[in-house]
Amino acid sequence: MTKIYISPSILSADFANLERDIKLVESNDADWIHVDVMDGHFVSNITIGIPVVKSLRKVTNLPLDVHLMIENPEKYINDFANAGADIITFHYEAVEKDKIESVIQMIKSAGKKAGLSIKPKTEPSVICPYLKDLDLVLVMTVEPGFGGQKFMEDCADKIPLIKSNAPQGLIIQVDGGINKVTGKICRNKGANSLVAGNYIYKSDDIKKAIESLR
Repeated sequence: MTKIYISPSILSADFANLERDIKLVESNDADWIHVDVMDGHFVSNITIGIPVVKSLRKVTNLPLDVHLMIENPEKYINDFANAGADIITFHYEAVEKDKIESVIQMIKSAGKKAGLSIKPKTEPSVICPYLKDLDLVLVMTVEPGFGGQKFMEDCADKIPLIKSNAPQGLIIQVDGGINKVTGKICRNKGANSLVAGNYIYKSDDIKKAIESLR
């Protein structure tokens, strides 16, 4: 049976009680902690940065799955690595195409897993040349920037193409509007990691919500 990695997004947590909310999903069998970093430029929202990641590292042993929705991510790779990120995912759209490979290698040289994400309007074929060097691909099923958006099912249709071109062991992650129903759609198409914020953190039974995504 394929392992499904569940990565609760702290974008939906209580920022005044991040340690509490991380422990909450940690104790209810989450696999990773998803950290959405937004700079107000690549996306219109601003969230958290390096100091918060450093603080999170002190309160959990779970892998920190850091999603950089920022311009010029190459400037900050080493800082996030040093702060304690375990997986660092940047956006295809945020980097000049001739620099993508070097950013991937920068992440791997820092001893971290390298991820590449694509926005809803980006064709999946553009990332196929990089799959052999990646540990993770993140398919966005909402426009990045804000939580609580509606799942865009046509974006999930990108998963089979990526999977058919992926080396064994590549993690295909989906983020955006994930719940029990949409999570099943993504798993059936070949995803093996799901990011969920509101669905998990707004649930009356967090353990049950996490298990329903597997």
